[in-house]
Amino acid sequence: MAVAVTAELARKAAHLAWNDFPDDLVERTKQCLLDWFAVTVAGAQDELTDILVGEAMEDGAKGSSSLVGRSEKTVPSAAALINGAASHALDYDDVNFAMGGHPTVTVVPALLALGEQMAASGRLFVESFIAGYETSGRVGRLVAPSHYQKGFHVTGTVGSFSATAAAGRMLRLTDAQLAVAFGIAATQAAGLKSNFGTMCKPLHAGTASEHGLRAARLAARGFTARGDSLECDQGFARSQSDHLEIEAALAEPPQGWHLRNNLFKHHASCYITHSPIECAKDIRLKSNFPPERVKKIVLRIEPGADKVCNIPHPTTGLEAKFSLRQTVAMALTGVDTANIDSYTAAITQDPRIKALREKTEISFQPDIAHSVAELAIQLDDGTTLEATHDSGVPWADVAKQRRALETKFDSLVTPILGAAGTRRLHDAIERIDSLSDVGDLARAATK
Repeated sequence: MAVAVTAELARKAAHLAWNDFPDDLVERTKQCLLDWFAVTVAGAQDELTDILVGEAMEDGAKGSSSLVGRSEKTVPSAAALINGAASHALDYDDVNFAMGGHPTVTVVPALLALGEQMAASGRLFVESFIAGYETSGRVGRLVAPSHYQKGFHVTGTVGSFSATAAAGRMLRLTDAQLAVAFGIAATQAAGLKSNFGTMCKPLHAGTASEHGLRAARLAARGFTARGDSLECDQGFARSQSDHLEIEAALAEPPQGWHLRNNLFKHHASCYITHSPIECAKDIRLKSNFPPERVKKIVLRIEPGADKVCNIPHPTTGLEAKFSLRQTVAMALTGVDTANIDSYTAAITQDPRIKALREKTEISFQPDIAHSVAELAIQLDDGTTLEATHDSGVPWADVAKQRRALETKFDSLVTPILGAAGTRRLHDAIERIDSLSDVGDLARAATK
């Protein structure tokens, strides 16, 4: 008989409390919030966010819920959708390999909308965030690796359960209620990798957050669903994966918590491009050669990248974020890959960039780790320069990580909210564990 994994994950999330957390988990939560608000304030200015806001307003969804980086207000469900999509619009948000996707963008939008509506405390927000985050890693492990390999975007699918766990914890659902909420989420969970490079990819984060919020609220009202949706026949795992890795889902995470393995982005592109970018930067900075001297580039990377970020001839800024050749060429020519303004249609047509793309060969290696890249550059004199990088290793120095995130936060938020607004939002994030009303945080992020 299969282990009742849905019930067990519901129990873990429902009972997670403040006294369970080591001190570093609260700091890590604040760092996730610094990163999330930074990318969301900037992403709120994107065209896709304009479209979603326009659709909500035309649909009569005006309300009292704050939209990050905007002046409009809407109803909680629309706020979760819009803030979630905006936070993934730039593809600059955090990653967790246990989940196999982007955890924070599915959890925070639901909690921010619900917390503002409930006037929830900051401590309850943190408890709920960690409950949702840990659930993302456990459900991700349950269906890995075939779920992603089949073409499902984990942020949209697994993310529906993390958002449900977070919202359910904030609503103080019982174990049984949260297991039912997972069933409601399971029947909504969706997201296709075939839409990478389009507005639908960030939409997946928004719909996951909206679905999770809806699932938790409906369960609280007595809406019914199966309480074993993760493991049952024709349930989430069996219909969307070839795996039911219950032992992996329930096992102790590396370092004790999935949150400790969070990975922040320091380049504004698909995370799989980060190791190749770092290789290219390392070679360029050490050797300082003009791009015209490059005769051939060979990038060795794991085969899964082929269906995620291997757009060979990108023509838009969004496609550039999902092109291994493009991002390596940008790094080799000194383009700032951390700057969101670097990803434009114009950069894809730059003659030097195009020339380097054409000289790039991608060799897919089945025995190479998911987060590792090896780059070899042959110059016109026969010299070959090589570098290897693994972007899957969390920073050991949490204080150094905070400094890097604060630099990213300031660079993305200040142009939108101004210096005073940026300080106000930063202060609200720092005080999250002492806020009596998390609505103060939500409102600090608006224009």
